[in-house]
Amino acid sequence: MVERVIATPAALALIEEMKALHGQIMFHQSGGCCDNSAANCYLPTDLTIGSQDIKLGEVGEVPFYIGKLQYEYWKHTQLILDVIEGSGGTFSLEGNTGRAFHTRSRLFTDDEWAEIEAIVERDLA
Repeated sequence: MVERVIATPAALALIEEMKALHGQIMFHQSGGCCDNSAANCYLPTDLTIGSQDIKLGEVGEVPFYIGKLQYEYWKHTQLILDVIEGSGGTFSLEGNTGRAFHTRSRLFTDDEWAEIEAIVERDLA
């Protein structure tokens, strides 16, 4: 099965650090504004997930959501959660660690996209 979101080893390590510090966490791929277009790490009580959010999957056993409008721009890509040195967004939990979660992406292959479309059609039936 094709995964819509995956994480690098560096991202998985930082996820484990955040879970050890904060307990349950979640990600939401921002659509811009103050934190640019970034994967932000939140406590589940810090952000309400609603009908305009889509769960892409999980990374490090942590749910990863994206807004429906952002999804339209990113739907043909696999999101790859990574970590960069430096300060990240002011809203994201890792903001004071000197590291920041960073989203990379790659286009799905034609075969992967066909598999994803088949799953979506099945789920809508």
